[in-house]
Amino acid sequence: MRRFIVALCVLGLLACSPKPQEANPALWRIEDGNGHEGWLFGTIHSSDRPLAWRTPRVDAALNGSGTIMVEVGNLANEAEVAATFARLAGSEGQPPLSQRVAPKDRPALATLLNKSGHADGDFAAMDTWAVALTLARSGADEGDTRNGVDRGVIASAGTRPVVELEGAATQLGLFDALPEKEQRDLLSAVVVEASTPDRDLAASWRKGDMAAIEKETRSGLLADPELRKVLFTGRNRSWTTKIAQAVRLGRKPFVAVGAAHMAGSQGLPAMLEAEGFKITRVE
Repeated sequence: MRRFIVALCVLGLLACSPKPQEANPALWRIEDGNGHEGWLFGTIHSSDRPLAWRTPRVDAALNGSGTIMVEVGNLANEAEVAATFARLAGSEGQPPLSQRVAPKDRPALATLLNKSGHADGDFAAMDTWAVALTLARSGADEGDTRNGVDRGVIASAGTRPVVELEGAATQLGLFDALPEKEQRDLLSAVVVEASTPDRDLAASWRKGDMAAIEKETRSGLLADPELRKVLFTGRNRSWTTKIAQAVRLGRKPFVAVGAAHMAGSQGLPAMLEAEGFKITRVE
């Protein structure tokens, strides 16, 4: 899923429109039965224009929260995130990219490389997972990460603590720890996705259409069982533990993570409900 990959990529684009685009994204309330509450808010990590995402219900939940919980807390510090990426991505003596994908995917790879201005041998010093993220960004028309809703939530924190569910090093480290076979599956998924029509998940996010978003989490790289286990299900389980603790301690967390992580029976709402919380979609 190209947008899921882009959500984890550290490179940004610069173009944006000054006119905000209306959005009505999904929001859930968490209750533990002891008077404690929190909120789950599905975000989008980049957009080609600013987004008017602070609906009255979202605004009330955000203003009423005591702690902000996000995937990565230092998104605005692009140099620091890029340095983390560079530190983990380096690997000398890698083969040309055409040898890291199946023969059937090589024509699509050549097209993507041409579009991004790269040659087959340009990534001899970069891990396969890092190449996949770089090409995902080059092949996508997602807009500017500065318009990402996560950044807006963090900027709204004020004096409240911002708690990272992962952080950039942990998040990118998940990719770095993948076996080479899975890294190559990731690269192939990026190449194939770049050659298929865009399904405009941004529109689904703006409408709060979780059915469409859930369907997308069953395709592309997340259709690969091993990649899904590491990049989706495993992360959601880890986050569920941290969110549950924050709610039970009365910290009133406003949890803002990519909307894909809210989707389906392995999404955060379902996992928290399985832990005994009452989960109510309020927007």
